[in-house]
Amino acid sequence: MPYNLKEVVKKQNRLVSGHRMCAGCGAPVTINAVLRALKEEDNAVVAAATGCLEVSTCIYPYTSWKNVSFIHSAFECASATLSGVETAYNSLKKQGKLSKDKETKFIAFGGDGGTLDIGLQSLSGAMERRHNITYVCYDNGAYMNTGTQRSSSTPHFADTTTSPAGKVTQGKVQPRKDLTEIMVKHNLPYVAQTALFGNLKDIYEKAEKAIYTDGPTYISAFSPCPRGWGYPTEDLAVISKLAVETCFWPLYEIENGVYKVTYKPAKKLPVEEFLKTQKRFKHLFKEENKDLIDEIQKEVDKKWDYLLMMEEVTNKQKED
Repeated sequence: MPYNLKEVVKKQNRLVSGHRMCAGCGAPVTINAVLRALKEEDNAVVAAATGCLEVSTCIYPYTSWKNVSFIHSAFECASATLSGVETAYNSLKKQGKLSKDKETKFIAFGGDGGTLDIGLQSLSGAMERRHNITYVCYDNGAYMNTGTQRSSSTPHFADTTTSPAGKVTQGKVQPRKDLTEIMVKHNLPYVAQTALFGNLKDIYEKAEKAIYTDGPTYISAFSPCPRGWGYPTEDLAVISKLAVETCFWPLYEIENGVYKVTYKPAKKLPVEEFLKTQKRFKHLFKEENKDLIDEIQKEVDKKWDYLLMMEEVTNKQKED
């Protein structure tokens, strides 16, 4: 569907004010942009894995969720819970107990801990079983809700409370897990990677595609965390833009196996421009650690070259 900013901003918020998310956090902005892609007449069931989003938006007896049915289950099973709800919905519809005139969509949200680590098994199972759900990971690169412990999505050499930068190691010693590509290998009809960039056009359009594509879909959304990353709250948009312009977090989608890079910087910036905005990487700028920045740059360049290659190859295969 064509993107009309004037019409989009008129839509209701389904995650409203009053939540306890930190100022400068990328998660609530991302979630609102995703939910805004819903048609106003459609219902939605939202499942959330345990994490910042859940504990901050649904503190009994209050909730910040509006015009959606919200379910919180254990850390590891948001996907399993939602797939069960979707199955029950389909059964009730077949039995004629639910109206066929009104559509209900099923969306799960989880941080990287509840998605790439603890919830990976249930996510993989739901995707493999082909449930008609959309899973959105708001990826902030650590277990932020419990004190900034490293996750498998924590970037290489980032400082966390369980991978501290010091005399023994220089932050997390392993590169981050690439769940977007793992989801591609599940042969999903739609997979995307997005970020808070520009006027949220990228998030909105990808969310709309994901939600209204038949079958299981997945979105990985770059979600800065001021507390865990160490940046001023007003720098949320700046850091998001630098992540994209340096290709640290490339924007792309895979539709029925065909890759498309949705944003190509006119001038790709060096990754250190992104790294220097955050305290979690400050140790990399010591003279003795400059080679670690070079290592990160090589990882970024390798991924970017891979995406450009896959875009060319899969599009050629589509034409043939």
